[in-house]
Amino acid sequence: MPNPIPSREAIDAALATVEDPEIRRPITEIGMVKGVDIADDGTVEVGIYLTVAGCPLKTEIRTRVTDAVSTVAGVNAVTVSLDVMSDEQRGEMTKKLRGGPSADIPFAKPNSLTKVLAIASGKGGVGKSSLTVNLAVALAAEGHKVGLLDADIYGHSVPRMLGLTTPPTRVEGMIMPPQAHGVSAISMLPFKPGGSAEPVAWRGPKLHRILEQFLADVWWGDLDFLLLDLPPGTGDVAMSIGQLLPSAQLVIVTTPQPAAAEVAVRAGTMAALTHQRIAGIVENMSSTPCPHCGEPIDLFGVGGGSMVAESLSRQFGEQIPVLGRIPFDIRLRETGDAGDPLVLSEPENPAAQAIQEVAGALGSRPRGLAGMSLSVSPASRG
Repeated sequence: MPNPIPSREAIDAALATVEDPEIRRPITEIGMVKGVDIADDGTVEVGIYLTVAGCPLKTEIRTRVTDAVSTVAGVNAVTVSLDVMSDEQRGEMTKKLRGGPSADIPFAKPNSLTKVLAIASGKGGVGKSSLTVNLAVALAAEGHKVGLLDADIYGHSVPRMLGLTTPPTRVEGMIMPPQAHGVSAISMLPFKPGGSAEPVAWRGPKLHRILEQFLADVWWGDLDFLLLDLPPGTGDVAMSIGQLLPSAQLVIVTTPQPAAAEVAVRAGTMAALTHQRIAGIVENMSSTPCPHCGEPIDLFGVGGGSMVAESLSRQFGEQIPVLGRIPFDIRLRETGDAGDPLVLSEPENPAAQAIQEVAGALGSRPRGLAGMSLSVSPASRG
């Protein structure tokens, strides 16, 4: 007895499980399915609209569609033909994704469930970017949806450390961020015609505008966490983030060195000026065991993390924790230069495990509206 011909309903249900790799929404939901043709012999031809002609992920989309439809009972073969959306179709898709024709910052809305963490430091050279990248990857490995914004516009280093090799894709005014190791990330690097060596010579207003674009024009999707790698210090970018993302929480990075800790306190004090909370302190480059005797070596002094936490706790009138102490390890630098974050390449490494513990502490609180203003008033009673 011949197999029954697969139904259109079953094919549609299978296609609804396929997400666009960049937009991370079902292709049926965003108008990417052009048509379905089912032959009597069980051959199914699926027409798919790509968002742009040069879509870098068209092979992956074809594979996802083929694999999903092949699981339907009665399907003997699958062919996928690709077309490109018209300007009108892209415009409609953009409106649907944004919920309207205009762009805004989704993370600044009162009902946003995304936890925004701004990773800050008082000075450069404390390993803030290495920590940010590894935290983002560790959170993604735990199953969270994670975005990473390289807000260090002048000194961007996230693309190399995260191993990003593909540029963003533009779709009708929206920017689709590339992904690496499960993290969606955006940086200034791909927007510079001169490449990595080209300097960014901008003053405050232009910095503010590019940050606003990265937050509003980039299609981040439904994130659990958005991490921002801030530049060191308390300058224009820190102030702009305070304006654009008032609900962001700061994670202050320092080394054990007292001189570094004193500067880190100033970075934390910015939270009082921008009315942001401090999630905690991370002490990087802490004691490392001697390779010969195993005794701890304090290359950069001791106590910096505790000093920052105690000083800021007194200042803010609440307990600000030390989230973790990351032991000094040259592999953290080497794996970053190779674009292969330590928490994935060497998860048993003591530094990697310490970063995973920090990620666990930051990710332990579920998404919710606690602490957010819901802009509602109690109903009056007659």
